[in-house]
Amino acid sequence: MQSDPSTDSFEAEVPASLPVLPLREFVAFPFMVLPLFAARERSIAAIDDALAGDRMVMLVAQRDASPAEPEPDDLYRVGTVGVILRSMHLSDGRVKVLVQCLRKARIDSFIEREGSTWVRTTSLASVDDETWSVEAETVVRSVRSRVEELLPLKNLPPEVLAVATGVERPGRLADLVASHLRLRTGEAQEILEILDPLARLRRVDAVLRRELDATSQEAEFQAQAPSDADLSSDEREAFLREQLRAIQAELGEVDPRGEEVEEYRLKIEEAVLPPEAHEEALRQIRRLERMHPDGPEAQVVRNYLDWVVDLPWDCTSVDLLELDDARRVLDEDHAHLDGVKDRILEFLGVRKLRQDSRGPILCLSGPPGVGKTSLGRSIARAMGREFVRISLGGLRDEAEIRGHRRTYVGAMPGRIIQALKQAGTSNPVFMLDELDKLGSDFRGDPSSALLEVLDPEQNSQFSDHFMGVPFDLSKVLFIATANMLDPIPAPLRDRMEVIQLAGYTPEEKVEIASNFLIPRQIEEHGLDGEEVNFSRSAVRALATDYTLEAGVRSLDRRVAAVCRKLARRAAEGQRVTKVIDRRVLRRYLGPPVDQGDARAASGEIGVATGLAWTEAGGDVLPIEAALTSGEGLVLTGHLGDVMKESGRAALSYARSVLREIGADDLSLSRNEVHVHVPAGATPKDGPSAGVTIAAAMVSLATGVPVSSDVAMTGEVTLRGRVLPVGGVREKALAALRNGIKRVVIPKSNMQDILEIPRELKRQITFIPVSSMREVLDAVLESPPQWSVPAGPQYAGSTTAVTAAAQSAKSE
Repeated sequence: MQSDPSTDSFEAEVPASLPVLPLREFVAFPFMVLPLFAARERSIAAIDDALAGDRMVMLVAQRDASPAEPEPDDLYRVGTVGVILRSMHLSDGRVKVLVQCLRKARIDSFIEREGSTWVRTTSLASVDDETWSVEAETVVRSVRSRVEELLPLKNLPPEVLAVATGVERPGRLADLVASHLRLRTGEAQEILEILDPLARLRRVDAVLRRELDATSQEAEFQAQAPSDADLSSDEREAFLREQLRAIQAELGEVDPRGEEVEEYRLKIEEAVLPPEAHEEALRQIRRLERMHPDGPEAQVVRNYLDWVVDLPWDCTSVDLLELDDARRVLDEDHAHLDGVKDRILEFLGVRKLRQDSRGPILCLSGPPGVGKTSLGRSIARAMGREFVRISLGGLRDEAEIRGHRRTYVGAMPGRIIQALKQAGTSNPVFMLDELDKLGSDFRGDPSSALLEVLDPEQNSQFSDHFMGVPFDLSKVLFIATANMLDPIPAPLRDRMEVIQLAGYTPEEKVEIASNFLIPRQIEEHGLDGEEVNFSRSAVRALATDYTLEAGVRSLDRRVAAVCRKLARRAAEGQRVTKVIDRRVLRRYLGPPVDQGDARAASGEIGVATGLAWTEAGGDVLPIEAALTSGEGLVLTGHLGDVMKESGRAALSYARSVLREIGADDLSLSRNEVHVHVPAGATPKDGPSAGVTIAAAMVSLATGVPVSSDVAMTGEVTLRGRVLPVGGVREKALAALRNGIKRVVIPKSNMQDILEIPRELKRQITFIPVSSMREVLDAVLESPPQWSVPAGPQYAGSTTAVTAAAQSAKSE
């Protein structure tokens, strides 16, 4: 850029309208001679328009350099009128022009033309004159002196000082100096818009003073700075950043990093952190101040601070402590499940009397489809709390619970902290779904990591590896769900209050389907609930004939299948069946599910019906025994080790009692005994099939079949004692679903039948037993004739009988 202050302003008349040439990142001052390169189509069109006329163009700076095609709002309103002295079209499509800047002008309005933008302008008359005054002379000398000092420091062209020495007018001197200072666009535009020459020169003098101070300080820094050989890369970077901060302070510029740090400090104060977390957050902020803002470690610190300020440290929701309202909400969402509902109401009652009570740790255990997961949402709604859920099925990485340490790339908190951030409160209802499906491998044991979470004595100081500071979980109501308790480690199971949810009875399924499932499916399928009606017999058929489960998921799917067919008929314009009865069910769903396989072999020799307890609820387990040539015992049917041991114990017992019931005591010894449990693809394990295997073997040896209407469960010992087992309620429901009305159970399990509904107990005859002799008397169609009468010493084995005889002989 060049200027010629020796000549007066170009005296040619400025037209009322001119084409606009936007300037990026600099401001054109009067008396400057500018070489400009135009690449934008509208800028090239403006140059062509000027060359076609009086060669004049309006030079205006853009407020922001980023818009490629600036709109009127993107341009300042004061600019400089220039005349194009020379122009040249370059080979790359750009146009190079040499422009002599004339005088200031203000844009009054914009005129849109095809290809270019024109403006209506008003010349801003110069009030600069050569009248001498003391103040003007003082400011002019001061500016010349500062330019002389700044010349070597800013590497300004030496001719600037020579030209400035020959300029006497304040306004022209101000424009000359400002055009060479390489100021920011906004500051240069501010100087351009000052019309009073003396005021403009004073503003330039202030800028010169600031630039001189900043440049001098930078020179001092450079003089004091150690050589590059004495500094590491980190030390040099820190030193240069200190220089930059000092220069920015001198220039009055705002440090974006300082704003960021202050914003974090404000958020931390608003978050009401505990003392330990507050101190750690401030320590991380101090680290952030010393770091490179674009470095990876700074991003880790920012991520950590974002988590700290977003966590609900002191934010809790207010519990709804009206027990009647809570009971109503629970009853609206779920039928039965009285044990869980009573426990929640008890917690709310304690909470009402004592506000600082800790949240309980509950574990809902039961077969699939009984409503464990959905019950958590109902509990949260009844208590007025937020609800969050994490699925633990297949989880094998301990870091999913405790989080990753911040030294790892991509570290983040564990799922516990993430869920609390999602909830937005520190006392949500927190559901840990599928707790029994946790795994473990080389990445750690998540179940061990949950010990601290689910311990009421420890979770007030839960520490996530990423956060590094304790978080209080004592206000959280944790609800875990599991199908089976056995896979859950004993220390973890001991920390929870287990509530067993058994399968539903047919009557309960009918009630749930009528009150919950059918209305919901009718609404979801767009049907009219007042027109579509399921008869009572149809609902019972769905619950008993078309499903065989402990929960109601299959029942829900069957109802949905009927509703889909009704919806399709309605969409096709056909008449929709308004009353769904058994006949309509058979047409839509086909014949009922065949449920007679479990009892198909009952009443045969060597076949006994047992009862099993699986994660899907109770089930009927037919057991078959056969004699083949050879010797020993063969067990098939995908059996576990415990069940195989029960089979061997049952065989030993059966061999020991055959003589006492008048059977061939060598029949089970001379032949190979093969015991098979059908559904061989399904794994089976547990000791509760011992009495069933023993009864099948005795039936096989004596040729007496087992009664077809009886099922049994219990663990057998070598001496014939029957030990208690679990899942009596579920097994009784399974027997009833399969049409079995007599159930043999260990006498020690009689207290478990109190959990069975009264109407169900009326349909089943429970036979309590304490020994295999009582089992055989109850299940064989022809009770055996025992040669040794039962007595207090009788233990059901020849060993016991022999011992008793030897004792009597010795006496």
